[in-house]
Amino acid sequence: MLDTYNIREDAMPEDMRFLLSRYPRESWEDHPGFAEKTRHWLGAHQMFRRVASRIRVDTEEVLNRDLAVDEYAGRLSHFGGGLVSNLHGHHGWEDHSYFPELSAADPRFDAGLELLEQDHADLDRVLDDFTRSANRAIKLSGLDANQAREEAAQVLKASQTIEAFLQRHLTDEEELAVPIILHHRLRG
Repeated sequence: MLDTYNIREDAMPEDMRFLLSRYPRESWEDHPGFAEKTRHWLGAHQMFRRVASRIRVDTEEVLNRDLAVDEYAGRLSHFGGGLVSNLHGHHGWEDHSYFPELSAADPRFDAGLELLEQDHADLDRVLDDFTRSANRAIKLSGLDANQAREEAAQVLKASQTIEAFLQRHLTDEEELAVPIILHHRLRG
């Protein structure tokens, strides 16, 4: 489904990961510049990954008839609504606050920033499609369980796209931003 959205599937080019070899992921937590704010930002990314996975698993379960449609609808409303609103808020904050700070500290960030901002725009389209399918499945859950499951098949496609997209995008974002944060001792 990623091809439906023309979303970049390749990792960020090596030249945009200019500080990663100097600050590899496994060394981040031990670095003296690794501040609580960075830990929280990475924690939000982990939460997005977990919630996207939970939505996919729940949808697979309802399609396999291992989860009741009404229970699925409640879970989809809770987790799906939370994922969409929190991703929009998180990306808005990054675009208007966090990324400008990184850009000002290290202009080399700008090359990767263009990719990340395009990712945010592409993800908005995916989230809109997910929201439409999820809302239809939720509405149908109170009317016709079979039709709700049919719509859940569309939710599954969208949730798989979100999960794959987030895995690549968040990794790229982390591997571009955290080394800059550590190098310049930002967010302390």
